[in-house]
Amino acid sequence: MITQPTELQYLPPDLKQELLPRHVAVIMDGNGRWAKRQGLPRIVGHKAGVNALKDLLHCCKDWGIKALTAYAFSTENWKRPQEEVEFLMTLFQRVLRQELREMVEENVQIQFVGDLSALPKALQREISRSMAETKDNRSIIFTIATNYGGRQEILQACQAIAQKVKEGLLKPEEISEELFESHLYTSGIGDPDLLIRTSGEMRLSNFLLWQMAYAEIYISDALWPDFNRSEFHRALSAYQQRERRFGKV
Repeated sequence: MITQPTELQYLPPDLKQELLPRHVAVIMDGNGRWAKRQGLPRIVGHKAGVNALKDLLHCCKDWGIKALTAYAFSTENWKRPQEEVEFLMTLFQRVLRQELREMVEENVQIQFVGDLSALPKALQREISRSMAETKDNRSIIFTIATNYGGRQEILQACQAIAQKVKEGLLKPEEISEELFESHLYTSGIGDPDLLIRTSGEMRLSNFLLWQMAYAEIYISDALWPDFNRSEFHRALSAYQQRERRFGKV
């Protein structure tokens, strides 16, 4: 179930509704280090990370943020120990199955982006079911980037567009930003306004490279399982103090 908030259920009074980001993206870093600090296996950190993500999703919905995108598994994460990768695939499948009914009731639309064809077949079926059953939901778009890589995404978009040019369906001069974006995994979701990365790391890690062109970036020192509503409040406060000029003076 989506965990019920125990604090900050409503938008804090110091935050302005009209200045909230429409779309928040998160790089959920630090699950393994969180577990290690407590003398626990890394898989315990991943389970705790799921709970943190569920509460953030609920918080975004409570506070009126319309889209949340989470970097769950990158194309590089296959290099992790096989036991950990297998656990993560099983965890994704189990969480999807357990949470789907409440996601429907909460009016959450679930999207997955990435090369989903490389995932276990059972997980692919759960993904397809979750997207089909929530496609008409409108309270918040919850996107999970799984087997996702920004460079891979850009490359496949270029290949798809090049194929259309080769077949005479498209002229090179007709290629625009809008057309390019329509060939990305995230087509129709919209670019993030705010990127949050936890655990103090300061890099994009191949996440939404095209879409992050004008996103504000906030680095939290909290490890992901410790990223709660108070930490999110701090991130949004910092965001609202910035002037977004989009290249203009």
